[in-house]
Amino acid sequence: MKVLFIEPPKDYWFIMGEYRPPPFGILCLAAYLEAHLEDAEISVVDCQAERLQWDGLEDRITTFKPDMVCPGALSTVNTYLVARTVQLAKKVNPDITTVVGGLHFSVLAQESLEAYPEIDFVVRGEGENTLLELVKTLESGQPLKQVNGLNYRHQGKVVQTPDRTHIKDLDSLPYPGYHFVRDHMKHYHFTMMAGKKNPYALIEASRGCNHKCSFCTQWQYWGRCRRKSPKRVADEFEYVYREFGSRFLWLTDDNLGLGKWMDQFCDELLNRGITDDLLWFMQIRADDIIKHQDLLPKMHQTGLHWAMSGVETYDASRLDNYRKGLDPSMAKQAMDLLKANNIMSQTTAIIGDRNDTHESIEAFRKWLDDVNPDIAIFMILTPYPGTELYETAKREGWIEDENWFHYDMVHAVMPTEHLSRREVQKELYKCYRNFFGSWRRRIGGLFSTNRIKRSCYRYMMKQGVVLILKDLYEILRP
Repeated sequence: MKVLFIEPPKDYWFIMGEYRPPPFGILCLAAYLEAHLEDAEISVVDCQAERLQWDGLEDRITTFKPDMVCPGALSTVNTYLVARTVQLAKKVNPDITTVVGGLHFSVLAQESLEAYPEIDFVVRGEGENTLLELVKTLESGQPLKQVNGLNYRHQGKVVQTPDRTHIKDLDSLPYPGYHFVRDHMKHYHFTMMAGKKNPYALIEASRGCNHKCSFCTQWQYWGRCRRKSPKRVADEFEYVYREFGSRFLWLTDDNLGLGKWMDQFCDELLNRGITDDLLWFMQIRADDIIKHQDLLPKMHQTGLHWAMSGVETYDASRLDNYRKGLDPSMAKQAMDLLKANNIMSQTTAIIGDRNDTHESIEAFRKWLDDVNPDIAIFMILTPYPGTELYETAKREGWIEDENWFHYDMVHAVMPTEHLSRREVQKELYKCYRNFFGSWRRRIGGLFSTNRIKRSCYRYMMKQGVVLILKDLYEILRP
């Protein structure tokens, strides 16, 4: 069988600046099929790296003549791009089997098959084994109902097979299929943080999360946290470093955690002789930073120059409602610890809570000024399908905008009890203006001893990201 994985044409998320990450999800799936199917012919088309628009993608599909097309989905905001990709595949050849997956389609499998007749199969949840069994079942002509984790049409109805259990031993997975995009590895970069001269790769150290935040899709999709071994992750670091020249590595994990695992991982990296010019990034909870602060010097020694922590809000009751498991007082302590170890401190923070007012958001801005992270990413509370927040918002009629293109955390899709969507949008702009408009913060960023922080502030000043956010609330003018 000929299987074509596609990363569709799309715009970058301007909040993060100009960046071009490898299509990590489909690279993992492509590598898994390659490892378990001897006769399969597998190819990956990354429209970003190859600078292909839809007509160019149509030519690639026509030339390759795939039996199956699998577009990368990633998140809700890409729903329509995935739909357009499978529609294009069916236009080239109606006999092409189209398969979609990822967070959004897993949750809305039934609705997606009903809305898009060009979708043949939805792979729900962790995709490796389901996709492999689907390919084998189609080739053998066996009944599809034996494939767990699948939705498809049969006799005019949508069939859903039982959920699939998660992979227990993540070390058993092959390395992500970076060799499928070998010719494009030099094009993967994160300009704002590391410039274009530090090739950029993604590394997965774990899947899942033991916390159950009400606005988060990840823990429901991946289940409880499952880690690869420290040695295996260090192996992957060394592999992309030596084989593809990648010098900026992003750990994809939502909540990898620190402790003994991180200590062993740092020792593995230090023993490999690759840390002198290595930059890497991870997300860390504020309570983990505080609890395991003794590890920060070693982590920086191995190349950790940037860490992000979701502090979310100054309001303890909201943190409880979000089931975040944090105290607001932890935020400043965690950011100070990162900065003391020359690790650029980044926070994510949320506005647009149902109880938000102009006054509460102003108090939030003052609180974050005191927390004083190096970088802050402000996001609007967004009801992603599959979350408890979405179910509540849907039931209560809060959602005013169901255009999936706007589910990017910078478009307000629902009001608060006190603010319209446009007012929430304006408050987001004010958050960015207040934070990045500070000359003290700008000067400190431009001349920081942390090279990622310097790069970030120089890029922000050139690109005018804050002005783009100002335009968004103008669009919502009545």
